[in-house]
Amino acid sequence: MLVHPQFNPVAIELGPVQIHWYGITYLVAFGLFLWLARQRVKKPWFAAAGWTARDVEDLLFYGVLGVVLGGRIGYALFYKPAEYLAHPLEILMVWRGGMSFHGGLIGVMLAMAWFAHSRRRHFLDVMDVVAPCVPTGLAAGRIGNFINGELWGRVADPGLPWAMIFPQAPDRLPRHPSQLYQFALEGLLLFALLWWYGSRPRARGQVAAAFMFGYGVLRFIAEYFREPDNFLGPLALGLSMGQWLCLPMIIGGAALWLWCGRQKVNP
Repeated sequence: MLVHPQFNPVAIELGPVQIHWYGITYLVAFGLFLWLARQRVKKPWFAAAGWTARDVEDLLFYGVLGVVLGGRIGYALFYKPAEYLAHPLEILMVWRGGMSFHGGLIGVMLAMAWFAHSRRRHFLDVMDVVAPCVPTGLAAGRIGNFINGELWGRVADPGLPWAMIFPQAPDRLPRHPSQLYQFALEGLLLFALLWWYGSRPRARGQVAAAFMFGYGVLRFIAEYFREPDNFLGPLALGLSMGQWLCLPMIIGGAALWLWCGRQKVNP
């Protein structure tokens, strides 16, 4: 049976300045997005539509704002609404932790809508550029969760070779290293599938729809191995909050993909 190695969450310490591993994973995520999106806009159909490396830099700026603001506000609204409504200024205290992927997704979508409006581009065209470049950032974030020993998995069979004890958990029971499951599923696997799917022209919006559907399905599966938040526990039908938030993504992604399939494929 494995024991979580208890990494020091501080990667670099220079006097009073501390740089945390989790912060570094965010930088890695943004760097990967920048590199991948630059490769993506070189595709003939994007280049013909006037996409440039400068557009990618602006997309990153808008995306960072969407991720941080949306992720924090989403966490407050989806997971601890009563607590944050009673103390709204604590929403700004990001150093205390608490970010929601689904909130970050909404934030990014709003940021991309603003970018599309300002550049007179179709919103779905923007999302088709962005979608395959996101999963590697999600993978980096899950590595940060693992380093911090947070968001551990549900109790596992002690005979599972990779079952792991997380000292931060309220017990000494073997658990699934669900952060690594999510790293593999929502990160690497989803990236490989979307990069392959987006490597040829598709109908407007279909790549973005594939991301919504794919992430929703893979996150829904991973949630069966992830310990529900102790202040929420399982909700209706025994599903976690993460699973309930994924259902609209699965349904909406499938519906959008089918609807977009009726449209003309990008040249």
